[in-house]
Amino acid sequence: MSDVLSRAKERLRAVLERSARLSAVERILISTAALVLAVLVGAVLILVSGRMTTCTTAAATYFGVGFCYDPVTVFDRLFFGALGDPMNPLFRPFQGEFAPPFRKGWSPFNAAMAVTLRETTVLVLTGLSVALAFRSGVFNIGTQGQLVAGALASALGLLVLAPLVPGGVMGTVLLVPTGLGIGAVAGGLYGAIPGVLKAYADANEVITTIMLNFVAAQFALYLVSNHFQRPDSQVVETVPLPDGATIPSVVFDPRMKFSLFALAIAIGFGGVIYYLLRYTTLGYDLRTSGLQPTGAEYGGVKTKRTIVASLTLSGALGGLGGAMYVMMILGNFQTGVPSYGFDGITVAILAGNNPLGVLFAAPLFGIIKSGAIVIDTSTSMPPQLVDVLRGLIVLFVAMPEFFRMIGRRTIAEKPNPDGGEEDA
Repeated sequence: MSDVLSRAKERLRAVLERSARLSAVERILISTAALVLAVLVGAVLILVSGRMTTCTTAAATYFGVGFCYDPVTVFDRLFFGALGDPMNPLFRPFQGEFAPPFRKGWSPFNAAMAVTLRETTVLVLTGLSVALAFRSGVFNIGTQGQLVAGALASALGLLVLAPLVPGGVMGTVLLVPTGLGIGAVAGGLYGAIPGVLKAYADANEVITTIMLNFVAAQFALYLVSNHFQRPDSQVVETVPLPDGATIPSVVFDPRMKFSLFALAIAIGFGGVIYYLLRYTTLGYDLRTSGLQPTGAEYGGVKTKRTIVASLTLSGALGGLGGAMYVMMILGNFQTGVPSYGFDGITVAILAGNNPLGVLFAAPLFGIIKSGAIVIDTSTSMPPQLVDVLRGLIVLFVAMPEFFRMIGRRTIAEKPNPDGGEEDA
C-alpha cells in the first residue's frame, strides 16, 4: 500500500514539474484550449437549463428540439457584446462571403468597450498587486481590503483638498496625482499591517489578510454612514467629488466613465513592476525570499524586511486600484465595492504571476465582466446562470496556471545547485 502511495506521489510530483516547465507558447495553447472547453461545457449547461425552464417561444431549435436559451446568442453577447458588436454579420469567410470584417458604423470608442476597458484598468492593478505578493512567496488575499482602504482615503482626501486648490486644468493637474498618491499610500499602509504581523509575530498572512478585508469594509461603512454620509441619499456614500478631482476622459465620452489616461497608468505600472522584479536588487530579494526563503536569508537577504516590503508594495497597488475606481468610475465613495481584489487573484494566477502576463489576463476578465452585463440586459437567461458561466470560464482557464504555480513551488523545494530561479 505504501508503495502505491509513493508511486502516486512521485507521478503527481512529475506532473507538477512538467507543468512548471511549460513554455509561453504551450501555456497560451493550453489556456486557449481551456477556454474552448469552458465554452463547450457552458453551452451544454445552457441547453440543459433551457429544457428545464418554461417559455412561450423557443430561443433555438437543435436536432428538432426547442430550447429556451440559445448558447450561440449567449456567448455572442458575452464576447462580442462586451466589445460593442464589432463583427459584420455578412463577413462569413467559411461560406465564401468576404464582406468587411467590421460592422459598418462600429467604433472602438463605444459604451460597451468603455465598460470593458474600465473593468480591465482596475483588474490590471489588483492583478499586479496579487502577482507581486505571490512572486514574493506571500499569499496576499487582502487586496480587496487594501482597495477599499485606498478608495476611501482617496475620496475623503480629495474632498478635503479640493476647496484649497484652484479650479480648471491646474486643479486637475494637482488633484488627480494627489488622489492617486493618497490611495496608494493608504493601501500600502493597510497592506503593511499583515506584513508586520507575519514578519515579527509569525501570523499567517492568509488569515490576517482575509480578516482585514472585513475590517476595511465595516470601517468604511461606519465612517461614511456616521460622518461623511451624503445628505438625502438612500445609499451609504459620500458627496460627489468635484469635476477637477476625477480622472479626465480621453477620446471616450465622459459619460462612459472611462479614461485612456487611467488605462495607460495601469499598463505603465505593469512595466514598472516587471522591471522592479527582474532587474533591481529589491526585486531579486523579493523573488528569492519567496522561492527559497532559507537560502535567501543565508545569502544576506533580510527576509522580515522583505516580507513587509512586498505586502506594502502589493497593498499600494491595490490602493491605487481603489483610487482609480473612485476617481474614474464612481466619482465618489460608496460602500459595497465590487470584488476587484478577489478577481485580481484569478488574474494573477492566469498570468502565472508575471506582471506582463497580467496585462494580457486582465482584458479577458474585463470582457467576461462586461459581457455578463450585456447578457443580463439582452437575453432572458437568469443572472444566476450568467454567474455560473463566468465561474466556469474562470475555473477552466485559471486551473492550468494554478497547477503550474504549485509545480514551481514543488521544484523550488528541491535543492537548486545554481541558486537561481526560472522566471514565469
